[in-house]
Amino acid sequence: MLALRSHLAATLASRTVAPQVCSSFATGPRQNDGTFYEFRTYSLKPSKMNEFLENFKKNVHLRTAHSELIGYWSVEFGGRINKVFHIWKYDNFAHRTAVRKALAEDKEWQEQFLVPNLALIDKQESEITYLVPWCKLEKPPKEGVYELASFQMKPGGPALWGDAFKRAVHAHINQGYTKLVGVFHAEYGTLNKVHVLWWNESADSRAAGRHQSHEDPRVVAAGKLFH
Repeated sequence: MLALRSHLAATLASRTVAPQVCSSFATGPRQNDGTFYEFRTYSLKPSKMNEFLENFKKNVHLRTAHSELIGYWSVEFGGRINKVFHIWKYDNFAHRTAVRKALAEDKEWQEQFLVPNLALIDKQESEITYLVPWCKLEKPPKEGVYELASFQMKPGGPALWGDAFKRAVHAHINQGYTKLVGVFHAEYGTLNKVHVLWWNESADSRAAGRHQSHEDPRVVAAGKLFH
């Protein structure tokens, strides 16, 4: 369990289920417009987190001038602390290529943010994801607690796990303690991986709701889908 603090909205928690498995992944229909979401994670030097975040807060407008930022979080507690996690939206791969080229030519962004922060970052990771066909990206109603739950699915795609996983997600929603922000599946990165981004009013409401949801047979059944 990890909790992440959003520096644009609120606080987020993250869980990872099962080891990584690389395999072919059938994902079903995509969005017709090709929209995808890049998950980027920076591992920072422990003493440099505040410096990095202050620099980002001051200069984020330079980066969002090029493409849309969905959210930006840092780890609040859990195994992967000293990390920041952000989601960027792109219309298609040509759009991302154009954005990356523009950033390479943006001297103000490079001088004010990129170059000063390079010495603060130990590691960078990138993952390309799509929303699952039955999910739309939703905005949280207000500040609260976020949770990013990551699942390593059995190979086979939605034909194997799609319906049962959807039922499990909606079982959590029907409890009324949480709001679904988005369900994403990996296209580049570790395959057969699904990320579920939740919003909760508080950490305590999230904990109470999850205890209740574990009594739901749809949630129990979904556990059999993970590798």
